[in-house]
Amino acid sequence: MNKTSWGPVTQLIFMPKLFPLNCYLIEDDSGVTLIDTCMHFVAKGIFAAIQATEKPLTRILLTHAHDDHIGAIPFLKEKFPQVKIGISRRDAAILKGDHTLLPHEAQTPLKGGIPKKALFSPDFLIEDQDRIGSLVAIASPGHTPGHLAYLETTSNTLIAGDAFQTQGGLAVSGHMKWKFPFPAFATWHTPTAITSAQRLLELNPAVLVVGHGPALLLPSSSISLAISEAREHLNRRKSG
Repeated sequence: MNKTSWGPVTQLIFMPKLFPLNCYLIEDDSGVTLIDTCMHFVAKGIFAAIQATEKPLTRILLTHAHDDHIGAIPFLKEKFPQVKIGISRRDAAILKGDHTLLPHEAQTPLKGGIPKKALFSPDFLIEDQDRIGSLVAIASPGHTPGHLAYLETTSNTLIAGDAFQTQGGLAVSGHMKWKFPFPAFATWHTPTAITSAQRLLELNPAVLVVGHGPALLLPSSSISLAISEAREHLNRRKSG
């Protein structure tokens, strides 16, 4: 496990060279908020990192309902029984097994590792622009219909989940990077992801961190280029 911090944000990266799995600790005076939980086999590493802060885990916030972002929840819930877990209202329905698409959504089948049986029940549901401590939730559908990113406002760090990847090169969700194609394989609807990426770019973050891959400092120009590449690739597919 590798650890890097920006202000109150600490990035935990497991298996950084093979298949990076990232989650994030955000510390404040009352405790620690964890964003995403990777997979079950890294749960003890996350637990050790939380213990090292000498603060209690108070919240788990999720970017989306795929199993490589929620897998350690049962272990952590056992260790921290008072922790409250939040996810978007939209992905909470998916987590319960309802894969029905809403009328305004692209009628494209969901993709990615959605557990057949829910690993937990959320304690609260998160909406776009909800403020949670120093974090602001940003609706960023595309990878899943209810995907959320989080802006940590004291460090201006954008915790983007799978709205982007940086492993194998920065890419918008759904734009295939052959050095690391897995997020694209798991993306529900690429055009929606591109629209969300543009919204996230407008936040002008100082740091971009994601679910898979290293952090990027001062990422706006790189994000803009990744959006252009994703649009061009999508247009070529449509015209071909």
